[in-house]
Amino acid sequence: MLGKAAMCPNCGAENRLQGKFCLECGAPLVGVCSNCGSPAPVHAKFCDECGTPLHTSLSPSVSDATHARDPVFATERRHVSVLFADLVGFTRLSESRDAEEVRELLSGYFDTCRRLISRYGGTIEKFIGDAVMAVWGTPAAQEDDAERSVRAALNLAEAVSSLAEDVGVPDLRVRAGVMTGEAAVTVGAEGQGMVAGDVVNTASRIQSLAPPGAVYVVEATRRATDAAIVYEDAGIHELKGKAEPAQLYRAVRVVSLRGGALRSTGLEAPFVGRSRELRLIKELFHASAEERRAHLVSLVGIAGVGKSRLSWEFLKYVDGLADTVWWHRGRSLSYGEGVAYWALAEMVRMRAGILDDEEPSSARSKLRTTLLEHVPDPEERVWLEPRLGHLIGLEERAASDREGLFSAWRLLFERISDQHPTVLVFEDLQWADAGLLDFIEYLLDWSRHHPLFILTLARPEFAEKRSDWGTGRRSFTSLYLEPLSSPAMGELLIGLVPGLTPGLHQDIMHRAEGIPLYAVETVRMLIDR
Repeated sequence: MLGKAAMCPNCGAENRLQGKFCLECGAPLVGVCSNCGSPAPVHAKFCDECGTPLHTSLSPSVSDATHARDPVFATERRHVSVLFADLVGFTRLSESRDAEEVRELLSGYFDTCRRLISRYGGTIEKFIGDAVMAVWGTPAAQEDDAERSVRAALNLAEAVSSLAEDVGVPDLRVRAGVMTGEAAVTVGAEGQGMVAGDVVNTASRIQSLAPPGAVYVVEATRRATDAAIVYEDAGIHELKGKAEPAQLYRAVRVVSLRGGALRSTGLEAPFVGRSRELRLIKELFHASAEERRAHLVSLVGIAGVGKSRLSWEFLKYVDGLADTVWWHRGRSLSYGEGVAYWALAEMVRMRAGILDDEEPSSARSKLRTTLLEHVPDPEERVWLEPRLGHLIGLEERAASDREGLFSAWRLLFERISDQHPTVLVFEDLQWADAGLLDFIEYLLDWSRHHPLFILTLARPEFAEKRSDWGTGRRSFTSLYLEPLSSPAMGELLIGLVPGLTPGLHQDIMHRAEGIPLYAVETVRMLIDR
């Protein structure tokens, strides 16, 4: 017996008063009043802070999990990854802030959890007070469930930090734990599973060990994800109920596409000082996808300041999402404007899988296959083929005037975006020919009701070509990247080479002048000596 105890509303087992989950069945023991945000036992009838009836005011996810459970149809053993995340500093915050303010903050946190976990293909099992439990591997399983769960945890930690800054509560953080293993999954009438077993308890316990803002995982999760995610040793810890101590790891950052694709074999600097810009790009992308409208983001900065790195971080983010996103990238060449539409041609070749030295007959076959995949209308395919062939060098003579070519190229990207949100990244736009710039503006104007997200990267001299770039367009956002601040540069150097002497550290800081590429190249040179 536990002495003073809280009784589980699901199985009747006795639990300690401070417990958040039942020791027997894993059901939540703590809810949250939706009127004032105060924690409350799930068996309480009224909130002891504001008097609101709790059977109607508990957050929907908690109420659903405790009072409206589906009948048990089947129990299966599945390999899952469970994420537990908990707000640190919320209890103290709720004591010092107005109840309405706390409720709005908690509501924003719940919305953030739902949005991010859904984007990474997870299922929220329950909210318990200010904690959330989510699972990957049920009702549907994917081979990269573990990786997506850790990606979601890292993004949640970042998003809560941003939310805390927005509401003026800098100490508010989330800590998370991810456990991968076998669990008993009860599948309900609507196909949603309820996960139980040691994997749930372990995820909760490793979450409680993580520092604010950190994501801890077990060895099984690290092994399943370390091709794409960098980890630090977090030490060996005793876990309640475990006979043996557990080795834990702290997830640091994502360094590749899913499964380790495109991972750098060399030195990759930590991503610092650009979190706000990346956050804005993500938000604009999702708005474009959800509202099905085109948007252009112009990213400008001097050489080496981090434009390509920001694009790479965005690609890693998009690649990790559960939903398909079509990604295209093309660069303009530095050795002359005579190579018209080169970046656009690169995108079409990439979409069709056409190599630079591909035989014309093979290239035409791949182009037809691509059109068959993305363009349902046979007449449109016939009309598009010669015009796209001219773009990628398969046809010497243009099948149309410029207006006809623009219309064809636009139609291709519209049909691609009809299937999934589509990203077009144009790099080194300061070297682009005038025709390519005209086409980008044409695409933005004529395809405004399609989920086309256009990201252009350019140096400041681009303004000499198009001083009115994006002027007067609602679907346009301009971002200028300044050199990194001294604290951000210091963080970058510590992440690259933790053991730098103070003198060498200061020398590199002085030479780099806030340009991360210069700092990285200097460190590489020192390492190679």
